[in-house]
Amino acid sequence: MRFTDRYFFLLLLAAALIAPAHFGGCSTPASNRVYDPYNNDYHRWDDHETNYYLQWEGENHREHRDFDKRSEDERKDYWTWRHSRPDADRDRQ
Repeated sequence: MRFTDRYFFLLLLAAALIAPAHFGGCSTPASNRVYDPYNNDYHRWDDHETNYYLQWEGENHREHRDFDKRSEDERKDYWTWRHSRPDADRDRQ
């Protein structure tokens, strides 16, 4: 195998290994269904839900943190707050 063939093969292999991480993104609630164990339902975590989450953080004077990294008590507080909102039924699936 010539040097250029080997070099091309290594570049192709590197691209194949990096592509899923680059294009797949991280696994956050941003595009997933999230289960609410306290109300036994699912919510679509989209931009609409993100806006509510940011509102909850502001109203409750919480520093911004990913929902997945919150404690169980904080998650419960969020779902309780979320279900008290007028359109809480909008995102149930």
